[in-house]
Amino acid sequence: MKVNQRLLFLVEVAMLSALAFLLDLLSGVIGKLPQGGSISLGMIPVFIIAFRWGVKGGLLSGLLFGLLQAFLGSPYIIHPVQGFLDYYLAFTVIGLSGIFFKKIQTALLDKKQKTAILYITLGTLLGGILRLTIHVLAGVFFFASLTPKGTPVLIYSIGYNASYMIPTIIVSAIVVSFLLITAPRLVTRK
Repeated sequence: MKVNQRLLFLVEVAMLSALAFLLDLLSGVIGKLPQGGSISLGMIPVFIIAFRWGVKGGLLSGLLFGLLQAFLGSPYIIHPVQGFLDYYLAFTVIGLSGIFFKKIQTALLDKKQKTAILYITLGTLLGGILRLTIHVLAGVFFFASLTPKGTPVLIYSIGYNASYMIPTIIVSAIVVSFLLITAPRLVTRK
């Protein structure tokens, strides 16, 4: 990667990570669930970076988003490992959606909208489900005391985390698809 390209990469990752944090803050103000979590637009900029720069850009953007959440947001950390899982790892794995970046870029450049939407959706599903999985694990190991009597901890953690993550994944897939179909230059580079 040339110096100019490396600088562009770093600037774009930093800007979109900050945008992800701001969108997540706004989402939290609008509708926070009782025990935390909200339906958020925060993952959208991470997906855009991942679909523009690939896994490396996605992972770095996700990590920065998680760092901003942990230091500037309203983190709920009861144990260092839980903090690592819920803030650093959960947000970083969103960037693995970048494995689809070449297919998305090719489909957009070839004006194959249905193919682009398919890969955008697969990417958002991958990143979102990986994030959900990490939150579920943190819930099982660190929030078991919140589980109602008679309810298996895993079922409770899946239900609670899915209640905000599934809508967030769906909204992200729709918004990112719309953005990239109408403005493919957001991810295509020449």
